[in-house]
Amino acid sequence: MKSIQVFCGSSTGLNPIYAQIAGQTGTMLAERGIRLVYGAGSVGLMGIMADAALAAGGQVTGVIPHFLRDMEVCHEGLTELVLTDSMHDRKVEMLRLSDAAIALPGGFGTLDEIFEVITLVQLQQTFQPIGFLNVNGFYDPMIAHCHKMHEEGFVRKMHLDMIHFAADLEELLEKMSVSAPITAKKWWK
Repeated sequence: MKSIQVFCGSSTGLNPIYAQIAGQTGTMLAERGIRLVYGAGSVGLMGIMADAALAAGGQVTGVIPHFLRDMEVCHEGLTELVLTDSMHDRKVEMLRLSDAAIALPGGFGTLDEIFEVITLVQLQQTFQPIGFLNVNGFYDPMIAHCHKMHEEGFVRKMHLDMIHFAADLEELLEKMSVSAPITAKKWWK
């Protein structure tokens, strides 16, 4: 994995651990020589993560629609800034620029973006490893719901198994690095 798209909150949340993990994520990706691809925000967890990656000498690519840049939430000090016409175009470009996807704590936008990647992997439109950094049990209710969807027959076990969860970033990256893409043969079984 040379480039990872990371989705996270444009606010910091109420627990300081979220800001701490965003900073650690930016630093660790930079130290491992992994380019950070994210939504180009200068605020919240997004800004903390980008600043930490840049401070550690990392490469940071931000992808943002024109209208969000115009709202002055754009980080202007990135290694690379890619402007798009829409949120949809932003997701397509981030996917194109990355080898894997991770979700840190965040809100609706974070879930929208990571679940689109999950769906595209399920439909074999991309083969990116997917991970959730489950800091402070943030994603525990979602994990339970994913298992419920499987138990109720809406999600196949093989698709549930393609999503990795860990409370520690190093552990999550390790799980993701050994993950194999779904093959067409498996998909149609």
